[in-house]
Amino acid sequence: MKTLIKNVKIVNEGQIVESDILIQDDIIFKIDSHISEEADRIIDGSGQFLLPGIIDDQVHFREPGLTHKGDIESESRAAIAGGITSFIDQPNTVPNAVTQELLAEKYEIGAQKAYANYGFMMGGTNDNLEEVLKTNPRNVPGIKLFLGSSTGNMLVDNPETLENIFGNTKMLIAVHCEDEATIRANTQKYMDEYGEDIPVQFHHLIRSEEACYKSSSKAIELAQKTGARLHVFHLSTAKETELFRNDIPLKDKKITAEVCVHHLTFTNDDYETKGGLIKWNPAVKTQKDKDGLWQALLDDRIDVIATDHAPHTWAEKQNVYTKCPSGAPLVQHSLVVMLENYRNGKISLEKIVEKMAHNPAILFRIEKRGFVREGYKADLVLVDLNENWTVAKENILYKCGWSPLEGMDFHAKVTHTFVNGHLAYENGMIHDEKFGERLLFEIEK
Repeated sequence: MKTLIKNVKIVNEGQIVESDILIQDDIIFKIDSHISEEADRIIDGSGQFLLPGIIDDQVHFREPGLTHKGDIESESRAAIAGGITSFIDQPNTVPNAVTQELLAEKYEIGAQKAYANYGFMMGGTNDNLEEVLKTNPRNVPGIKLFLGSSTGNMLVDNPETLENIFGNTKMLIAVHCEDEATIRANTQKYMDEYGEDIPVQFHHLIRSEEACYKSSSKAIELAQKTGARLHVFHLSTAKETELFRNDIPLKDKKITAEVCVHHLTFTNDDYETKGGLIKWNPAVKTQKDKDGLWQALLDDRIDVIATDHAPHTWAEKQNVYTKCPSGAPLVQHSLVVMLENYRNGKISLEKIVEKMAHNPAILFRIEKRGFVREGYKADLVLVDLNENWTVAKENILYKCGWSPLEGMDFHAKVTHTFVNGHLAYENGMIHDEKFGERLLFEIEK
């Protein structure tokens, strides 16, 4: 099968170049200013931009065990509609993916259900070091540790255990950093005043700057001591960004950072209108924090943009504060949110591609993905930067059926998504066949 895309602007490796691109079977076969070969399908990309498929390194697709919220099939469909061609799912499902057997079962589900390429993190706990060390770095992206409690009760808080994991695995360790003791003390303070129904406006003061910084700085200190490869998920404070470097190339960094779309979009002022819909862990914080995150993203202290996609049902999100789960769905909309920021002059197209495609591929050492290069897998996204639309119930694909962005207007749209050379999404239509493959990772020699 050959697909030829003509006259398209390719955004890749710091440049925008008008070119043709020929896809043959599952790979990018040829990139040239004029390709005249015959093809089974020809797409005129005039006026459009072609990006490497987005790689989201942090999602919670809720399968197994929490499939009333979302599942691998429903959420990966939403992902390809949003230009995400590869995802890395977290282990806090039910049961938690904390043994090799349970991790293998998740991979079996992925093989049957994923519309996009998939990887599943191995979960660390206070007592599963032996299982963690059995993890194959060739086909598993890394080890996930929750250093603050979140959905799934996977808190790792034993200092000896942490040092053992950090000191004994060469795999990337990804961490959720919030200090549990600080959060518990803050929660009790507000419960003493308000009971169960704490106003959500206090969420960023309960899961505070102090809680985040204390945990992140400790994790970094441990990584420096042990030489571990550490990736800090979803930074939410300006203060934390001071912990990271931008004076060496990403491939040489052993300690890296990520920001999520919601922390670049919302602030604590939005709790008044959005309420529990924007309750995340870590919390959306102040305008000062949002500005600091943007600055660190643009100056390369922050390496990756992700979603932390975490659907809950509408009914669950209507509960009082102490029973309202944290998290929200974002994979269908993360790319268009960033393209809106491009339109508003906050970030370049080249930088969006760097942070959402190139850098996740470099950081996780994903084999032959994340770039528009001949011989690489044909995971590609076509976007139209001049198509107006509004997020509404009828165009939301998440199983939970809602989005914190509902009612928001956008001026860019994903028109085509290719997964392994196959046209998986086209102008609002998802092809029924599933083309996702298990992600593979290059092993450090």
